[in-house]
Amino acid sequence: MSDSYKYLDPDFSYIDPKTGLLRNLQDITDPDVLLFVESGTVTKRLQELHESPIKIKGIDNLFEIHKHLFQDLYVWAGEKRIIEISKDGKQFFPTSNFDNAFVYIDHFIAEFNEIPKDNKKLLADKLAQILDNINYLHPFREGNGRTQREFLRLLALEKGLNLNLNPPDNKSIYERYMKGTIESDVKTLTELIFELIDTNYNL
Repeated sequence: MSDSYKYLDPDFSYIDPKTGLLRNLQDITDPDVLLFVESGTVTKRLQELHESPIKIKGIDNLFEIHKHLFQDLYVWAGEKRIIEISKDGKQFFPTSNFDNAFVYIDHFIAEFNEIPKDNKKLLADKLAQILDNINYLHPFREGNGRTQREFLRLLALEKGLNLNLNPPDNKSIYERYMKGTIESDVKTLTELIFELIDTNYNL
């Protein structure tokens, strides 16, 4: 599967034209160092959300999660992107229509909230729809995947469900997740989420 993204950023809104890297709060100019530091800081921030979960009420919390995860590196953490992004010739949601998309996704979240906690099949289906729409939205310049997986984990937690879409050393889950998100394959995402969710939490 391709990881070929294209960013329309003629004004260098995010990129340092000298280094070709994302401008960052730590003034890192080496790509390997940036990758290492970003991985470490985000892992730390994810652990904080495991210890003190954010209550998911709507799409606004997606931006709250992104800000928390990337606050150590990017001044635009938690802010919607202002450039267009495409992958393999397929454009993600246009920035001009973001506000309509937020309302649409909030509608899905409201529907999720109405589903009984014991109806795991319907919950998995709705989570898959929400994930598919957020992935298409791709609201951030960087960090969309990590943010949306954490958003789904916290949303599932609202129903007392444990959901880890990024377990360590599980290539199969990662490949199915990527297939589902890249191809907008809600059926694959539903099946994956249904297999992964369990009721380890006592609410």
